[in-house]
Amino acid sequence: MQEFTLNQRSDLIDAVKYYGFLPFFANEIEGFSVEEMTPAWLWFTDTPGPWEWKGPVISEGDCVYGKFFDKKAGFVSNKWFPDFANIRRYGYDFDARFEDGLATNRDKYLYDLIASRHSILSKDAKIIGGYMKPRNAGRDDWKPRTGFDTTITKLQMECYVITSNFEYEVSKTGEPYGWGIARYATPEGYLGKKFETRVYVRTPEQSRKRILKHLKTVLPEADEVFLERLIRWKKTLNACL
Repeated sequence: MQEFTLNQRSDLIDAVKYYGFLPFFANEIEGFSVEEMTPAWLWFTDTPGPWEWKGPVISEGDCVYGKFFDKKAGFVSNKWFPDFANIRRYGYDFDARFEDGLATNRDKYLYDLIASRHSILSKDAKIIGGYMKPRNAGRDDWKPRTGFDTTITKLQMECYVITSNFEYEVSKTGEPYGWGIARYATPEGYLGKKFETRVYVRTPEQSRKRILKHLKTVLPEADEVFLERLIRWKKTLNACL
């Protein structure tokens, strides 16, 4: 396993390009995460680090970001994402999945809200979708739609939604502050033809074997069971196999 130390944004871009897949947080494969590759002094600091690099890495690093790994976030390079999505979707586009009863009305509601736009900030999706009460809303009997966090995570795990950027609130003096706000998009809407023309060209099993072969090359010491878990999502497979 090639070792990376993430001292600057370009190091993270290089790591994502090399591995093709990179979880943000520690997982079953020891040392294989942004968290473990980052020097401790840079993990939480006033100096820009991995938390602030996420948006620029998405735009500069030829990769996508989302909650892809055991419902936790990470990067996947655009080179490997079509095969990865093919596995997670098990060959279904979203409409076909819904028609076959493999997606719920709750899934479809949020997916359609995102898919009908080029992209949307999470806070706007919550307000427009009725998950969060708008400011100055006067109705005392207003009841929010529930399940946003669960559903958006599920849609990302199935690779129907990605995080295309992070944006920050801006102070009166023009300075960004706080945590980055996720901007969501569909892979089809964000990546366009370079995704649409490649996502279903293989069977899910062919995509699985292709990615597994690559991961065994870049992570030769990792247990194959852990690599399989990285690629596949149990709930998706149980629903489709």
